[in-house]
Amino acid sequence: MRTVSPPHTWSYALRLPHDPRAARVARMTVRAALAGHGRHELVDDVELMASELVTNAYRHAGGPCSVRISALGDGRLRVGVRDSHPYVPPPFAEPGSPLVRAVPGATGGRGLHLVQECAGTWGAWSLGEALPGRRGAGKVLWCEVGAVARPVPE
Repeated sequence: MRTVSPPHTWSYALRLPHDPRAARVARMTVRAALAGHGRHELVDDVELMASELVTNAYRHAGGPCSVRISALGDGRLRVGVRDSHPYVPPPFAEPGSPLVRAVPGATGGRGLHLVQECAGTWGAWSLGEALPGRRGAGKVLWCEVGAVARPVPE
């Protein structure tokens, strides 16, 4: 039996421990995956978005996280980061809502602004509250870059 997938779709998943080096590992993985698929034009944006989402998971979720990078076949790339904390921050909770601005001089609070600036679209999937013995609690924050290729009328 053969598995067949469209030629321009692929996906990589990586589970990261709760470790301050996790964002660096995510950046290296993004760079390698996109280079291997010839998507050099998206490396900087996707690397930044993955890094910021993983850093957010490290700082606020208190546990491991997972990163998935997927080519959607129409030129778009999706980055999703899953963690165990159920809180979905704006603008992911309600796309279109403004972000809370970082306090001037603060050393943090700008990551989701950067994701919002780089991404064409973003969203979240809530996976529910953590209960004893329950897998799947937390959330997935995702964002996409890249344009859908449209044929030019003649």
